[in-house]
Amino acid sequence: MSSSKSKPTFRNVPPPEGAKPASPYARFIPREELGSFETWNPGTFGGQGNAPPQSGVFKTPPPEPEKPPIPDIGVQLKAARQSGYQDGYRDGLAALEQFKQSFAAQMAAQIGLLTNSYGQELDALQQDMARALAVSATHLARQIVRTELQSRPELVAVVAQEALDTLLMSARQITVRVHPDDHPLVAQGAADVLAERGARLLSDHTIARGGCLVESDIGVIDASIAERWKRAVASLGCEEPWEASE
Repeated sequence: MSSSKSKPTFRNVPPPEGAKPASPYARFIPREELGSFETWNPGTFGGQGNAPPQSGVFKTPPPEPEKPPIPDIGVQLKAARQSGYQDGYRDGLAALEQFKQSFAAQMAAQIGLLTNSYGQELDALQQDMARALAVSATHLARQIVRTELQSRPELVAVVAQEALDTLLMSARQITVRVHPDDHPLVAQGAADVLAERGARLLSDHTIARGGCLVESDIGVIDASIAERWKRAVASLGCEEPWEASE
């Protein structure tokens, strides 16, 4: 006789009267109340747990901030040296340019002073040379005039005529004074002019030879050698008297 184990049977027990049929979900949970969740994947079991977790399952901690690299002292020292060299080079060029400008201005000022001083000394030297030349010329002229008076004493008559011609025609009471040695020379050489002007010819020892003094009612004309010499040398910028010794 074969025996067989009977399978257990289950009987549905009806719910009490008035009760609502049971729901497969006891309560609906809103999304806001859920925490971390993930969609179930069959591959998560059976040795396939190396699958990357889906987004939103676990919060990845924020990465730690990277620490700044330790500065290289050698690099910083080299950069500092290079910067110092460039700054020093730039400052050196600026100082050199300023020195060049200052030196150029100083040299220009010194050269200007030297040129001015040289010009003044040159002008003074030229004046001294001109004065020396004028003095030499007056000495030579004095010798020539004296020699001319000695060799040609009759020239005193020409001097007397020129003095009378200088006198105004309205002059009256005219007197011509000459040295006694020149009296006959003037009386002969200037007789016509003396007669025309109605002048008297007088001898005067105070008058040097070669000159004369003309007097009238309107003025006096000094035509002596010393006075004519004074006017001549004054035009040359000298003050050499006629009676000066050689």
